[in-house]
Amino acid sequence: MKMSSAAGSGRLIVVSGPSGAGKGTVCKRLIERRPEIALSISWTTRRQRPGDIPGQSYHFKSVEEFDALAAIGGFLEHAGMYGSQYGTPRPFIDENLAAGRDVILEIESKGARQVILGGEYEVVSVFLLPPSMEELKNRLKGRSSESEESFSRRFQSAYSEIDFAKEYDYIIVNSDVDQAVRALESVIDGSRFRTERAGELLKKLKEEPTP
Repeated sequence: MKMSSAAGSGRLIVVSGPSGAGKGTVCKRLIERRPEIALSISWTTRRQRPGDIPGQSYHFKSVEEFDALAAIGGFLEHAGMYGSQYGTPRPFIDENLAAGRDVILEIESKGARQVILGGEYEVVSVFLLPPSMEELKNRLKGRSSESEESFSRRFQSAYSEIDFAKEYDYIIVNSDVDQAVRALESVIDGSRFRTERAGELLKKLKEEPTP
């Protein structure tokens, strides 16, 4: 993973986990508490659900629009999940990182792996877990927009997605939203002091002349 040497530079905060883990809720609550952090809004070809707000939940696009942007390298990452396409548009990311803002990516595990392994940006990766698979099942069942087929597909996918958790920097269990948000804040704040970020400072100190 590429690590920035400037302590004030923007970073990508990648938050992912199985469907129903509460990624969207946790990330939105975090932005409410920390408005200086930018939230990337993904493009998707999936159907809009009740309660979805275009431009806030997702940018809802046709398959043709999505494929056209993918063809010119306009996505930082993109992946197919549950029969739909999801992707992170590059311009928003690059503009905010260049301005020194951290950016949260709330993305699925397939896309997250592309970002984490890509080595293009400094990444802090967080995997959000439910307190139990039974609770995950209840959350998915509680979605009025989920068909029985969709529920079954998402629930079964959760088992394979959890296998990716060990590839992340941090794991947070979302048994309580407020606690999960506070834990995510602690991760973001604490990761600023990673040893890798102090490379330029250490070099500068060693180069200072001795009295």
